[in-house]
Amino acid sequence: MTKKITIAIDGFSSTGKSTVAKQLAKELGYVYVDTGAMYRAVTLYALRKKYIFDDHFDKNALIAELPLIRLKFIFNPEVGFGEMYLNDEKVEKEIRQMEVSQYVSKVAAVPEVREMLVAQQQEMGKEKGIVMDGRDIGTVVFPEAELKIFMTASAQERAQRRYKELSERGEEVTYKEVLENVEERDHLDTTRKDSPLVKAKDAKEIDNSHLTLTGQFEKILELYNATISN
Repeated sequence: MTKKITIAIDGFSSTGKSTVAKQLAKELGYVYVDTGAMYRAVTLYALRKKYIFDDHFDKNALIAELPLIRLKFIFNPEVGFGEMYLNDEKVEKEIRQMEVSQYVSKVAAVPEVREMLVAQQQEMGKEKGIVMDGRDIGTVVFPEAELKIFMTASAQERAQRRYKELSERGEEVTYKEVLENVEERDHLDTTRKDSPLVKAKDAKEIDNSHLTLTGQFEKILELYNATISN
């Protein structure tokens, strides 16, 4: 039987981390965990409570209620992956909206939020056989992961992909708004004090600005096979 490993996929927003992570987990029979969904769910909670909006962010109010926030993934065989539930409510659609994207990097920068979610993520990956994507998986959550991948692409290309995705879902946004959001998230993710987005020293970088989904998946599968062989 092939030894199970931990696969950490990090990178900038809208680089397709979740898409390829789902593909890989399905191919390998591994568990897939979208850590971004966890941060988005906490952000949705903060928005609903009106703890964050425009230039206002009541961090202390959110921190005080973290024990009340229950997150879990429930596998949906129709889509082939675990969907995010916030306090027993399925919020997979709500957490993908532009409003959540606008604030998620600010919520993710709160040390108490990261501490809570990192602990949950580490618990999920104890048995290995897991593909986890996010911003700090290979550097903080699983620094000993056998395979680390860092995904990147130009801001313009990522904004175009995100704009297309949001438009197809019926959200009224402009490309300019999406590009500004991508650039702002890049800045917040890479400059925050707690667990900033950085490439792990032993991570394999993949720039998918000009890669097809198939080409990207095949490249990552090659990296997996090479890792297992070694």
